[in-house]
Amino acid sequence: SNPYQTNLLRDGVRRYLQLPADQTVLILHAKVAQKSYGNEKRFFCPPPCVYLSGPGWKLKQEQIKARDLGEAGFRVCGYMGLDSMGSSLMETQKLSFEEQPDAKGFSCAKALYISDTDKRKHFRLVLKLFFTNGQEIGTFHSKLIKVISKPSQKKQSLKNTDLCISSGSKVSLFNRLRSQTVSTRYLSVEGGAFIASARQWAAFTLHLADECCSQSEFPLREGYIRYGSVVQLICTATGVTLPPLIIRKVMKQYAMLDVDEPISQLHKCAFQFQGSDRMYLCLSTEKVIQFQASPCPKEANRELLNDGSCWTIISTETVEYTFSESLACIREPVSPVPLIAALQLTGGGDVAMLEVQGEYFHAHLKVWFGDVEAETMYRSPKSLVCVVPDVSAFGSDWRWLRYPITVPLLLIRDDGLIYSSSFTFTYTPEQSCIPGQQVLSDVPQDSDRLIDSIHQEFTRTNFHLFMQS
Repeated sequence: SNPYQTNLLRDGVRRYLQLPADQTVLILHAKVAQKSYGNEKRFFCPPPCVYLSGPGWKLKQEQIKARDLGEAGFRVCGYMGLDSMGSSLMETQKLSFEEQPDAKGFSCAKALYISDTDKRKHFRLVLKLFFTNGQEIGTFHSKLIKVISKPSQKKQSLKNTDLCISSGSKVSLFNRLRSQTVSTRYLSVEGGAFIASARQWAAFTLHLADECCSQSEFPLREGYIRYGSVVQLICTATGVTLPPLIIRKVMKQYAMLDVDEPISQLHKCAFQFQGSDRMYLCLSTEKVIQFQASPCPKEANRELLNDGSCWTIISTETVEYTFSESLACIREPVSPVPLIAALQLTGGGDVAMLEVQGEYFHAHLKVWFGDVEAETMYRSPKSLVCVVPDVSAFGSDWRWLRYPITVPLLLIRDDGLIYSSSFTFTYTPEQSCIPGQQVLSDVPQDSDRLIDSIHQEFTRTNFHLFMQS
């Protein structure tokens, strides 16, 4: 409402867009969790992990340090638990973050479990983050986790796809020598190489591939993963890729060569290198190697594996929260951090409306198109609606440009807290305004009518939305 404050905020947004000082909280967790029984505690495997990244963390720590709170005041700590546990710290696990070589903060909750007294079919993890001076950062939720009693031994039906694994989804692989929990190793990537880590696990995108193609021309296919399929594992964080592999079902340390049923959560499986002589993906302490299986003379459809070649597969989820406190020294928690999932455009020209769909929205948010604030209406925790600003709002220079203009979409809280997103908005001129075509040839070049006419073309703009990866 105050023009001075509005211009001040817009200048701040411009500085942010030039040099974003984001703080990102990334939560990795399994898509399913096995229920505990009696006094037995079946800890979630792989354990939920939290990564803190972005230059905004250092900026915030310097602000806290400048208030003479000392070194101890700006370290990050947290607690993680299940969403119905209440506030008791006895029911949650404390997280201490350690700085990694890539400057990211890392911690994991190794002792979380769901008891048999909890009758829910689904739950979420809740992460509460603080600075060690007691200042609350915010509360963050995982995606929904499905509760299962034990791995399904039945042949999976594609009519019930809850437990099946689809092409393009993310998975984690872990190995337990002699079924001992203390010997658990997770397939991970470090320094561009695959390793077996006892501390950290990586999420891998699992793709179905065309069996007759080489690795260099790896066409991806849709569908559910079945045993006997050729697949490729791609690390989601680094992009490092294993050669094409044939996924095999494991029964009592044998690779079953003639099974083609869908793969289910927490199944034992093995990965045979395509085109090799019985060579399988295997771990040896912390190294990932190739192991040659032994043929079975009496049963040609089986090959004998060692312990290190038998992996357990489970689907994983990732949820990422990004915010920036660069415009103000904010004392309130940053949560709820809104997550944009989709955009829906209606109308066009002067009456174009954009619906922003997602989660954790509230009435104190405004949608910004780059450094231009849009008139925003709160509809529900999952929906905001805004008026698309005219292209002239980006300055008079935009009025006669004849190529698409793409601006980032931001959500900004009343107090100046910025929530960035991976979504952008593109203004595209109509076909008649594309360079190379004769447009308004009868209008003198020095006439104001030329500018007005081009401006009218933009008010009849076609709008396109796309998400940047």
